Amino acid sequence: MSLLAVSNLTIALEGTAPPVRVVRDLSFTLEKGESLGIVGESGSGKSMTALALMGLQPSAMAVSGSIRFDERELLPQDEAVMTGIRGARIAMIFQEPMTALNPVHRIGRQIAEGMMLHEGVEEAAALDEAARLLDRVGIQNARERLGAYPHELSGGQRQRVMIAMALACRPEVLIADEPTSALDVTVQVQLLALIRDIVRERGMALIVISHDLGVVGELAQRTLVLYGGATMEEGETQALFSAPKHPYTRGLMAALPGHGARRARLTAIGGSVPPPHLMAAGCPFHGRCKYGDEACRLMPPAPIWTGATLVRCHKVERDVAAG
Repeated sequence: MSLLAVSNLTIALEGTAPPVRVVRDLSFTLEKGESLGIVGESGSGKSMTALALMGLQPSAMAVSGSIRFDERELLPQDEAVMTGIRGARIAMIFQEPMTALNPVHRIGRQIAEGMMLHEGVEEAAALDEAARLLDRVGIQNARERLGAYPHELSGGQRQRVMIAMALACRPEVLIADEPTSALDVTVQVQLLALIRDIVRERGMALIVISHDLGVVGELAQRTLVLYGGATMEEGETQALFSAPKHPYTRGLMAALPGHGARRARLTAIGGSVPPPHLMAAGCPFHGRCKYGDEACRLMPPAPIWTGATLVRCHKVERDVAAG
């Protein structure tokens, strides 16, 4: 059995008719020690998926489908059960540490708190471990830094504190949601190397969520491409990046700097991501896809294996059928 198995996960705004879905029938698995990347533009449902896995989705959102963790069904979510899992067995590096960290508590206490609550560790021992974790994630003078407040640290240091907090209870699954956003390139490289090394050291499973394909390419063995809350393409990361099949995946790859002739203008995907209530009933990418037709607008495409990746696209399905 997979460590984490998500099946037909749907997240919709309650009280709307028809339902406004921000995540549509999403399915994936995660094995012990495996790394999975989830990519897509802003508004594709990446972060909402991560929040649902933690039981932290907004109260206005209804979650259905199945989330099985270590063979235990988590839906419908019971807060007492999720409190025991959240932080202890599934931990998350949040996108913006300045809002995730409590501004009125010292960082040492914030790192130690999870160990005290989940593992019953005495405060002094928990603070000792917090200092060790800060040292491991590259915070200089770690013992002295235990008494610092979040606003006294740089953006890169705060993100390192978030990593230390996520590691405190030795979770089996680490979710990294845009772990290097708003950081300069040098700090990004350092943090990506740090996450990669720690995941390998501890044998953790990793879900890395990003709009940056470079980040996912650095960390993930498999990749899931989302658009409009639905899977467009999935497969082994290098195979997917080297020969993308879905028009949306191809658009993302074409927009990367360094593709094509030097100094050439980047190729942008036409249009913009529509709000969830205006997404097509069929393929969410229909309105921006040059191959989109009436079947794409009305009928959700079935997954089709292309030999390297699993794709949901009517055009790819026709191409495969035609040989």
